[in-house]
Amino acid sequence: MLTIVTFFLLMLIGVPIAFLLGVTTLVFVFSTGNTDVLLSMPSKMFNGLQNFGLVAIPMFILLGEIMNQGGITQRLIKFTKTIFGQLRGGLAYVNVVVNMFLASIVGSSNAQSAIMSKVMVPAMEKEGYKKEFSAALTSASSVMGPLIPPSMPFIIFGVTAGVSIGNLFLAGIIPGILFAIAFGLAIYVYAKRNDFPKEDRPSWPEVLKSTLHVLPALAIPVLILVGISTGAFTATESAAIAVFFSIIIGFFIYKELKLKDLGGILIRTVITASTVTFLLATSNIFGWVLNFQQIPQAIANAFLTIADNQFMFLLLANILLLIVGMFIDGVAALILLIPILLPIAVQFGVDPVHFGVIMVLNLTLGLMTPPVGTVLFIVSSITKVQIHRLVKNLIPFLIISFVILLLITYIPWLSLGIPQMLGFK
Repeated sequence: MLTIVTFFLLMLIGVPIAFLLGVTTLVFVFSTGNTDVLLSMPSKMFNGLQNFGLVAIPMFILLGEIMNQGGITQRLIKFTKTIFGQLRGGLAYVNVVVNMFLASIVGSSNAQSAIMSKVMVPAMEKEGYKKEFSAALTSASSVMGPLIPPSMPFIIFGVTAGVSIGNLFLAGIIPGILFAIAFGLAIYVYAKRNDFPKEDRPSWPEVLKSTLHVLPALAIPVLILVGISTGAFTATESAAIAVFFSIIIGFFIYKELKLKDLGGILIRTVITASTVTFLLATSNIFGWVLNFQQIPQAIANAFLTIADNQFMFLLLANILLLIVGMFIDGVAALILLIPILLPIAVQFGVDPVHFGVIMVLNLTLGLMTPPVGTVLFIVSSITKVQIHRLVKNLIPFLIISFVILLLITYIPWLSLGIPQMLGFK
C-alpha cells in the first residue's frame, strides 16, 4: 500500500517519471525489508540496457539535432508553403505536412509539438488564423511523430518485445499517412466554413527552386526507409548512416552547420539520450517490483476474465493504454505494459507488430487527451492559449484520431500491409 501511495503522490506533485520509478522501487524495498536486493539493483538496471538495438536511440536523437540545426524545419516550411500556400487554408496544410516530415526526423510528439508551436503557430496567427485553431492543429498533428520512422517508441517496443524494429518502422507508415489525409480533409472543411486565407500561385521557377533546396533534407528519411525495407541495413545501422549523411548535408550542401555548433549539438544529444536511458534503467527495476508483487499476473487474469475474444481484449487494451498515456511517459509505459499486455495479445491471435502500433498510437493519443495530456500543456505554455480554449478547438481532431485508432485496431492490414508486401512478414 505504501508503495502505491508513494507512486501516485510523486506523480501528482510532478516528479520526473524516471525518479518516480526509482524512488517507488526504493520505498518498496525498505517497506518490505528486502534490503538484500539493493546489492543487485545496479546490475538489474544495467542488464536491461545491454541491447544493441538501443544504440539507435542516441543516434536518431543526434540526427534530429543535426537536421534541426542545419535549417531543415525552415526549408520544409518554405517548400510546403510553395506547394500548398495557393490553397485556401494553405498554412494549415503546411502545418500538417511539415509535422509529417518532421516526424521522420524528431520521432517524439513532445519535442515535435514544442518545435512547431514556436514556428508554425506565430506564422499562422500572422496570416490571420485564430491562435486557438493553430495551436489545436499543432497539438493534433504531433501525434504522427511516433508513427513515422524513425520512431523512438517503436525502437523501445522492438527491443522490449523482441520484435523487428524495421517491421515496426514500416508498419507505422500507413497509419501516419492516414492521419495526414484525415487532418487535411478536416482543414478543407474548416477553410470553407471560415474563409481561411490563401496565397498567390507560385511560379514554376519558384517551385523548382524550393524543391531543389529541400531534396537533400528529404533524402534522409527516404534513405532510412529504403535501407530498412530492402534489408540493406538494420534500424540501428540506418541511424548511423543517416547521421553521417546529415553531417555532409549540413556542412557542405546547406552550409548552415558550423564546427562551433557541434559542441551544443552533442551536449543536447547526450542530455536527451541520458534522460531516456535513465528512464529505461529505472523502468527495469520498477518492473521487477511489479513482478515481485505479481501485478502483471493479476492484470492478465483480469483481462482474461473480462475479455473472452480478440475484439473485447483490443477494446479494453485501448481504454487502458489511453488512460495510462494521459499520466505516464510513453517510453516508461511501454516498458511497464509490454510484458503484461503482449503475451495476452498473442494469446488472442494479435500480431506483435500490429499490437506495437496499437500501443504506441494509444500512448501518443494520451499525450493530447484532456485533462492531463502533456502535449496540451507544452503547446499551451508556448502559445499562451488557455487549456480550455485549446481543448475546445482540439475536439474535432480528437474525434478523427479516435476513429483512425479504431480502424487501425480492427483492420490489421493498415499496420501489416507494407511489411507483408515487402516480404518481412
